[in-house]
Amino acid sequence: MSNIVTHVLPECWGHRGASAAFPENTLTSFEAAIRDGAEGIETDVHVSLDDVVVMFHDPSLERTTDGKGLIRDNNWYGDGGMEHARTTKTPKQPIPTFAETVALLMKPENQHVRIDVDVKPENDPPRLFALMDKIIRAHDDWETLLAPRIILGLWHPRFIGPAKTHMPYCRRSYIGDSPSLARQYFWHACEIFSMSFPSLSTIDGIKFRRECKAAGKNMMVWTVNEPAQMMEAVRWGVDVILTDRTKAWLAMRAALAEDYDTVSSRYKRTFLWTTPSYYSAVQYAMMLNSKRQLERVAGSFDAHRTWQDEAPLGAVPSKALA
Repeated sequence: MSNIVTHVLPECWGHRGASAAFPENTLTSFEAAIRDGAEGIETDVHVSLDDVVVMFHDPSLERTTDGKGLIRDNNWYGDGGMEHARTTKTPKQPIPTFAETVALLMKPENQHVRIDVDVKPENDPPRLFALMDKIIRAHDDWETLLAPRIILGLWHPRFIGPAKTHMPYCRRSYIGDSPSLARQYFWHACEIFSMSFPSLSTIDGIKFRRECKAAGKNMMVWTVNEPAQMMEAVRWGVDVILTDRTKAWLAMRAALAEDYDTVSSRYKRTFLWTTPSYYSAVQYAMMLNSKRQLERVAGSFDAHRTWQDEAPLGAVPSKALA
């Protein structure tokens, strides 16, 4: 007889949309994730030379499109502008703008879908957030129909102050691969912590998961594409699984809801001990490298530290993803 599950199963958010099947960070990919049944989408933002906010992961165009050069050095409009670029992955798609993505979310059939905007550290925070704010405010009823569905994902503490100033109505998340950096620089400024899967598998990751639960912080984990990882994230009790394979997680979630014990028993935990990247020493080295890269792009973390970051852990429980 099937077991009626009482477990709370994580939401499904499409990482750059349904990017395993469609070109990443395109309207087609976003729409596919929504059609699959995802509760949210994750995407990235950069700003063009002529002040257009575009949905794109890399600072440069070459990896995923037929365009060339840094986004910040390219115009969106005009001959040779990025509006004419197309993805190299088929079906070939244009780069969407933030305005187009918001318009997609504001369609009546999509107004249940939330969005996690990964704010890349190459951006200038006041410029980016002012441009995003203008686009959001242009929509009727934006305060009730749109703003509550937007999460600003921040890698660097330099972005915290400008986010609070220009977009105070949006919830904020830390995006990264370090519980240590999350505690030191983002704990009191963010309601949500969007963490890499390996960073939560270490001893410190286990401790951090417990701290988040005790403080009522929401947890998202990325990028979870393998069934064994998905099952482990369920065991951890995270709120959201970010995945390229939206159909795969949604199908697995439905199966878990029908018979949790049988489905969960298929996935062992041995991969956590046989995968080098999940070890604490490896994660520590990766954290140091990640911090160095972020500081090279956006400046010193400590230069943007506030007195709140020095306070002990503990916060009023939030309903950030409610």
